[in-house]
Amino acid sequence: MAKVLPTPPRVGMVSLGCPKALVDSERILTKLRAEGYEMSPDYAGADVVLVNTCGFLDSAKEESLEAIGEAIAENGRVVVTGCMGKEAEIIRNRFPDVLAITGPQQYEEVVAAVHEAAPPIPSPFVDLVPEAGLKLTPRHYSYVKISEGCNHRCAFCIIPSIRGDLASRRPDAILREAEKLVAAGTKELLVISQDTSAYGLDLKHAAYPLKGGGEVRAHMTDLAAAMGELRTPEGETPWVRLHYVYPYPHVDRIIPMMAAGKVLPYLDIPFQHASPKVLRAMKRPANEAKVLERLQAWRAIVPDIAVRSSFVVGFPGETEEDFQYLLDWLGEAQLDRVGAFKFEPVEGASANDLPDPVSDEEKQDRYDRIMALSARISADKLAAKVGSTLDVLIDAVDEKTGGATGRSKADAPEIDGEVHLRDASGLKPGDIVRANIEESDEHDLYGVPA
Repeated sequence: MAKVLPTPPRVGMVSLGCPKALVDSERILTKLRAEGYEMSPDYAGADVVLVNTCGFLDSAKEESLEAIGEAIAENGRVVVTGCMGKEAEIIRNRFPDVLAITGPQQYEEVVAAVHEAAPPIPSPFVDLVPEAGLKLTPRHYSYVKISEGCNHRCAFCIIPSIRGDLASRRPDAILREAEKLVAAGTKELLVISQDTSAYGLDLKHAAYPLKGGGEVRAHMTDLAAAMGELRTPEGETPWVRLHYVYPYPHVDRIIPMMAAGKVLPYLDIPFQHASPKVLRAMKRPANEAKVLERLQAWRAIVPDIAVRSSFVVGFPGETEEDFQYLLDWLGEAQLDRVGAFKFEPVEGASANDLPDPVSDEEKQDRYDRIMALSARISADKLAAKVGSTLDVLIDAVDEKTGGATGRSKADAPEIDGEVHLRDASGLKPGDIVRANIEESDEHDLYGVPA
């Protein structure tokens, strides 16, 4: 008689915030899945619901509280983790029935809370996990977190108080993870941290032995070079995309790797502003002129390099002159992708005490103006790609229309543009195809497989 296995407990997950929080969620679910838990796609089927919160801005905190409230109302058995877990008292006051609250990266505490709420049922028949771990992202791209925390003390940010100072992972461990991901089908590795350029500083950039021989130094350039040597089962180089890259001098050494095809011609650099006065008030480096020179030098080596950044508008003390300086700088910099957000006071941030706050109306006006300028620059840059042939990584296929949606090397998932293809039947997510670009708009490209 066939053995009837007991029904394993089921866990639901709501993951909010940045890609770093997404990686945290993946790690938690990987651990639970390895212990025999199943994942529930809805509240009704879950024995316990995890809410991974964001606590960066007040608006993000409110979104987190709303998500907790919804999970309580729909399920009732809720464990809270993530950045807002640092403010357990606020959560408890509003939702006293929450089962447990933990802070970011407290994986063991989260798993222990799930054990208590819905004890696991050990079974050698089901306690298995895919080699690459359980993922919330599609199989063909994966986020690789290389460090936690940050040594910067930006006036508008409370991340160091939440996640602590820089704590880098060993490079050999990162490369083992990346190698497993690529072997399991990942075509794109998205390298993330709070400050990717500072990676390994706390490890004194020491060298660590690799499993197959040789060694690798705990340094951004060495890690990027090593990732560029990985190969997919088909023998291809995976896309390696670098996020949160502060423009330290050694970033210049990444550009030749882009020219050689080891790293994608893409840099995500958090400039935040251009006005020297505002940057000083933000407690950030004020070297906007030098950055323009370096952008020009990078483009001379890699003409198709895509640079994206984000900016804060309405920071306390920002004048119309400061904001116009930023717009003029953007006109010169010609960044490919730009995001912006309106300054919000965040509890614990030193910027809250600065004089001369900017009104909400002025913040909105400046936000609208910077996004309009960015859209015009983006439209011009994308229009210049019409008539070219680009590599496109397919993210989704519509079998009814025969179309497909993907991204070029200039586009990170969810934050940048897309490439929409017609006559794309036969493609599947994870394919990398050559595409003829026929049209463009302010954000996206349109074309057909070559």
